[in-house]
Formats: sequence, C-alpha cells, structure tokens
Amino acid sequence: MRTRHAARVLLVDDQDRVLVVRGHDADEPSRHWWFTVGGGIDPGESAHEAAVREVFEESGLRVAPEDLVGPVVTRSAIFDFARESCLQHEEFFFVRLTHDGRLVRDGWTEIETGFIDEMAWLTTTELRATTDEVFPRDLPDIVDDLLAGWDGVVRAIGLERD
Repeated sequence: MRTRHAARVLLVDDQDRVLVVRGHDADEPSRHWWFTVGGGIDPGESAHEAAVREVFEESGLRVAPEDLVGPVVTRSAIFDFARESCLQHEEFFFVRLTHDGRLVRDGWTEIETGFIDEMAWLTTTELRATTDEVFPRDLPDIVDDLLAGWDGVVRAIGLERD
C-alpha cells in the first residue's frame, strides 16, 4: 500500500461557507464524494507550503502562509483510487478568506480534470444534507467548531476508511 502525506485546507468565505470539491473515481462512476481542497506534500516542501500551493492550483485563490491557522486537525485515511490503495496522513489548516472567492480551474492537473466534478462553497447545513459521502466524515462539525473559534487544540481524527 502506498503511503503519502498531504496538506488539506478548510477554506471558509465571508458567508461561513466552506470550499469543497466533488469528485469520483473512473472505476466507480456512480460513487461521488465531497472533500476539502488540498493534496500531497512534495519532497522538500512543508505542509504549510503545500497547503498554499494546493489552494492556488485547485481554486485559483491566493492565500499567504500566515493566513493558515493550525494545523487544526490531523487524520489518516485509507482509500482506494484508480485501482490503488493508499494510506494518507493529513494535516488540515483553517483559512478565513477575506477577498473575492471566484474559483478558477486553470491550475488543475490532468488527474484532477479527470476526477473532479465540481467545486462549491457549501454551508455546513448543505454538507449535512447531501446524499454524497463527505470526507472527513465529521467535516460539518469541524467547520462549525472552527467558526465558533479555534481553541488551539489540534483535533486528531485518527484512521478512517474512505
């Protein structure tokens, strides 16, 4: 099983909506899920640097490293994608967007273009109401807690099977 480290970002706009991505696996075209912006940490790159890079690549939005709060959550996940199992160790950062949240797809890789269906700003109520899977599973609760104010404690989710 392949192992990788990833930085993920809980990016919230001025209407308390979180930016999420809806994707699918070509091998399971009927299964869709929502997840946060983020991705693998490149060799020699810090989690903070990866978070900033991934936000820009996936959304076209610019955030500065000093805008990142946290990590606020850690999680490990085992998932199958493109006929491969992967163990991913994730650090989540929180960012309150203070500028226009217009999304751009220009930075998407060929892989992202192939599995990302859409990106959307959703409220936690909308995330709870979706019939699609949401990862991490308690994402709406995590975002609600952060909107109320982060207490400085890193929330460790542990291992989830996606």
